Amino acid sequence: MDILTNKTNGILTITFNRPDKKNAITAAMYQIIADTLKDAESDAEVRVILITGTQEIFTAGNDLDDFLQNPPQSVESPVYQFIQALIHTTKPVVAAVAGPAVGIGTTLLLHCDLVYAAENARFSMPFAKLGLCPEFSSSLVLPQIAGYQRAAEKLMLGEAFSAQEACAMGFVNKVLPTAELLAFAQDQADKLVALPASSLRVTKHLMKSKQTAAIEAQIEEESILFGEMLVSKEAKEAFNAFFEKRKPDFTKFT
Repeated sequence: MDILTNKTNGILTITFNRPDKKNAITAAMYQIIADTLKDAESDAEVRVILITGTQEIFTAGNDLDDFLQNPPQSVESPVYQFIQALIHTTKPVVAAVAGPAVGIGTTLLLHCDLVYAAENARFSMPFAKLGLCPEFSSSLVLPQIAGYQRAAEKLMLGEAFSAQEACAMGFVNKVLPTAELLAFAQDQADKLVALPASSLRVTKHLMKSKQTAAIEAQIEEESILFGEMLVSKEAKEAFNAFFEKRKPDFTKFT
């Protein structure tokens, strides 16, 4: 299974499990996660959600072959369902990130409640490099968390950055030795399980509710622009260069 799910002692663990493809996410994988999150919302046994990958990689982001063959075109698309399910879950969401977290592998973390990273974690949002624009409201949320200049550097240049820098930016809570990451994240999830679910639910609501409408509006605007840019000459050049393993040439475009 490319997505593993496990429900134990109040914790629902969702694991990216496609190591041969660097945990790249397909439409089918997004659908599984979306459905799992929706089911968890009404499951009284689930008190905390933990999202993780392997010790080597969190996720390489979208599977480009699958993404180009099945581009998201409506609110019914699996990736949109996943985004909506994550931003609207009322239960605490903990992420444990080891290895590369690319594209949506980084932007999804901006909507988690607690994020822990291994020393080998590397984050990147290479949308501009692919002739695209940010998604998952990262163009709104990242500047709020990290400040405009830091966000601009990460979103415009699209270069990878370390777990320590992500922690300094404010969207990673703590950096740990890789071998200790998952156990620590599970311990933090256990602490949340032991707390009153209603208190956590109200606390999360108070912190996030005023921002929800702005996030949804930003996601909608990003999605429209993303769809337009996906069929642009710049994106075509970027994707061709990726598959041909060469450096793209954007100098012919204005």
